[in-house]
Amino acid sequence: MTAPGWPVRLEGDDGLVLRPIETGDAARWREVRERNAAWLKPWDATLPPGGGPRPPSFRVVVRRLRAYARRGTALPLVIEVDGRFAGQVSVNNIVRGSAQFASIGYWIDGDLAGRGIVPRAVAMTIDHCFGPVGLHRVEIAVRPENTNSLRVVEKLGLREVGYAPRFLHIDGAWRDHRLFAVTVEEWPLQGEGAGNSHQSHE
Repeated sequence: MTAPGWPVRLEGDDGLVLRPIETGDAARWREVRERNAAWLKPWDATLPPGGGPRPPSFRVVVRRLRAYARRGTALPLVIEVDGRFAGQVSVNNIVRGSAQFASIGYWIDGDLAGRGIVPRAVAMTIDHCFGPVGLHRVEIAVRPENTNSLRVVEKLGLREVGYAPRFLHIDGAWRDHRLFAVTVEEWPLQGEGAGNSHQSHE
């Protein structure tokens, strides 16, 4: 039995596609990450001391993520633009029971930043979370210094709900984050609004 809403392929009207990450993405993922190392480093999650060993390979990471997806605790998605590997949107920490909650994270190739790709990808992901996945609330945590990511939640009209000191280990230290959230009753919002996507189950 597979988890609700997984696997899935979400297609926008403008060549934007969200689909499950695969072990075959290794070369394209590595090329984009290496080329964007300086762009991504200030915002990348890191392991704190005692956080355990790093996974030994991309293949192991992907297998682990896809296992989480089958269990219904994550949705690890690749962003593609006109067939090009452009970044990732990840739905993490899916909680069921009385919460029906998850958090969303994302990154994009710096060459494609500023084109509205991430707001559209996140909107499509939220549509899917509130549709087939059946969640009630999603949250996005953003470092106060991350102006690009703050523009994403602003474009989507997400409401700021709190401030979390030393919330996540990012770029080698515990970093403060601003918290933004939306519930199914509030969505779609003003601004970019819904993702206008078509979906198919794989």
